[in-house]
Amino acid sequence: MTDQNVQPIFILPEGTQRSTGKTAQKNNIMAAKMVAETVRTTLGPKGMDKMIVDSLGDVTVTNDGVTILEEMQIEHPSAKMIVEVAKTQEDEVGDGTTTAVVLAGELLKNAEELLEKEVHPTVVARGYRIAADKAQEILDEIAEPVTEKNTDILKKIAMTAMTGKGAESSKELLSELAVKAVKQVLDKEEDVISFDKENIKLEKKVGGAVYQSELVTGLVIDKERVHAGMPRFVKDAKIALIDSAIEIKNTEIEAKIQINDPNQMQAFLDQEESMLKKMVEKVAESGATVVFCQKGVDDMAQHFLAKHGIYVARRVKKSDMEALARATGAKVVTNLDDLSGKDLGYAGVVEEQKIGDEEMTYVRECKNPKAVTILVRGGTEHVVAEVTRAVEDAIGDVTAALKIGKVVAGGGAPEVELAKGLRKYANKLSGREQLAVNAFADAMEVIPTTLAENAGIDPIDIMTELKAAHDKGTRWAGIDVFTGKIVDAWKKGVLEPLKIKTQAVSSASEVAEMILRIDDVIAGSSKGGEGGMPQMPPGGGMGGMGGMPGM
Repeated sequence: MTDQNVQPIFILPEGTQRSTGKTAQKNNIMAAKMVAETVRTTLGPKGMDKMIVDSLGDVTVTNDGVTILEEMQIEHPSAKMIVEVAKTQEDEVGDGTTTAVVLAGELLKNAEELLEKEVHPTVVARGYRIAADKAQEILDEIAEPVTEKNTDILKKIAMTAMTGKGAESSKELLSELAVKAVKQVLDKEEDVISFDKENIKLEKKVGGAVYQSELVTGLVIDKERVHAGMPRFVKDAKIALIDSAIEIKNTEIEAKIQINDPNQMQAFLDQEESMLKKMVEKVAESGATVVFCQKGVDDMAQHFLAKHGIYVARRVKKSDMEALARATGAKVVTNLDDLSGKDLGYAGVVEEQKIGDEEMTYVRECKNPKAVTILVRGGTEHVVAEVTRAVEDAIGDVTAALKIGKVVAGGGAPEVELAKGLRKYANKLSGREQLAVNAFADAMEVIPTTLAENAGIDPIDIMTELKAAHDKGTRWAGIDVFTGKIVDAWKKGVLEPLKIKTQAVSSASEVAEMILRIDDVIAGSSKGGEGGMPQMPPGGGMGGMGGMPGM
């Protein structure tokens, strides 16, 4: 009996695309490697920047890994998983996003070579897991302790974070600002450090130069005083934070008021005026000289407040109100009748200043502010945005160092030391996992190799020298990308928080394991039977990454 009459059985709807086995793995690994290749050239002090133009024509110029990947709007499903690695790194540490992505790409590339030698994917994944656990131990052993008293080390960490970004020209000044800001808002209870990055506000202002950026021990608020008759400058300010409108409320339901006589009209207006006067008296009685109001302030009330010489800003954002409360020690009052002297906060100076073409309110010289502002200046919008990203990285690095209390040197030193330790460990293993651990160790060396490549140094020569230095016991031997020589990165002041490395290694290995275990990709059809999955174009270009809009 022949099978000619047997109908093929379709278990998936029409238009579904499916790739299985080796093809699926190859495609997934290729897509992930492409993401890593995209950001690889931005790694290190000599890394280049990317210009990304979105569909609206907005331009972003940056070498911050996570910003690049988010702006690129990547479509391919396994490439998206690599983007997630960058996002996790950004949320957890705030820096090292490129490192994490490049590591993930290299882990997959090395795994691919093992798969071609017929090593089973689950064996590779298991080997990677063993190696990742061991890597965490090794990194922990080689790291050096740091506390908030080591200002010098913290400054170097901040400077390392900014090197190679748009902020490099003023990294001395900016790193000092970042360290001061973090130390000011840190909370320490029984040696446990807690930090909320919302407490450091980064206010961007175009105009001036980067070196004119400053740290305000208090806040800079994007609001002006509401009335020209109010003082521009208030010394020893007593600050009231009011979360209710200083105006007459409209009735909840529509109400008609009938007036038969012009005098009644006048009485009505007088009544309204005296109610507003009472409200203003209430504020003045509390002793407040500055008021930040979250809602509106009536024109009449503005006039009365100006007569009392009180500085008022209205429609202040909720987040700013909370930050003001932390900075000045004031309490946010929701009912004007409850306002008393006890609710007021203090600032040495509150003043209105013109920056660029906008008026802003400075609240500075607070006694022990738990919220501060770094005002970032720069010649153009793109410069300011990139400097702000660099300062964010620096703040992230300094806090990460303090939270865990450990730092390592940079310049590719920890990665080479890690690779050395992992190879030693691999020799103790039997079976095929040993191959995977060695592949993991080789992948770690992609960081110093890339640093060298981006600086135009021959990677083979420098890696040979670097390994020789580590074998002689120079733990912090790293690459000086400016001279092309091997230096002691610790003495050179190239420092990074341990958390950058541990987080990058763990998230990169986790995502690599996950992608390795996928052997079947089923992409559902969209309505109308069109294939919904971004296809791998022939020639290996990544689907959904080609043709950036506006380019």
